[in-house]
Amino acid sequence: MKTIIVDDERLAREELRALLAEHESVEVCGEAANATSAIRLIQELHPDLMFLDIEMPGMNGFQLIEALPAPHPQIIFVTAYDAFALRAFEVNALDYLMKPVNPRRLVEALNKLQTRAENNNNDDEADEAPATPLTEEDRIFVRDGERCWFVPLRELKLLETEGNYTRLHMKSGSPLLY
Repeated sequence: MKTIIVDDERLAREELRALLAEHESVEVCGEAANATSAIRLIQELHPDLMFLDIEMPGMNGFQLIEALPAPHPQIIFVTAYDAFALRAFEVNALDYLMKPVNPRRLVEALNKLQTRAENNNNDDEADEAPATPLTEEDRIFVRDGERCWFVPLRELKLLETEGNYTRLHMKSGSPLLY
């Protein structure tokens, strides 16, 4: 899987490259320190996957995505800011990793990519295949007004319906969701 890393911080690129070296299925074929360089790199290399920082000088990660012609690589955001998580999923990002990258979360993100690739290659079979059951380690995205969380399923204690709403009872609170 051809991969590029786009981050304005050299040390962050090096750290991610070192973590990805542990995964034989991933070939880091290029790095860019800004969005302009990343666009040239994508046009030249046609990578399958892009690890993308959000806050960069000039064009940010979201502006980079908007500037790319379709189809563009799968995107896994790697950032120090959790404030952009909702927007990341609105642009169909595969995952959202926080810096410093936890190796276990990196494996989960790469597994999502593998699952998505298998589903795209076997669309007919995927429609008939049963859904993969969730485990306690899986996380869901929860938004309550301006607050957002990635909640591990093991923390959910109860789902309670209230009309057209559902109240999630968990360790960190009980948000009411539409």
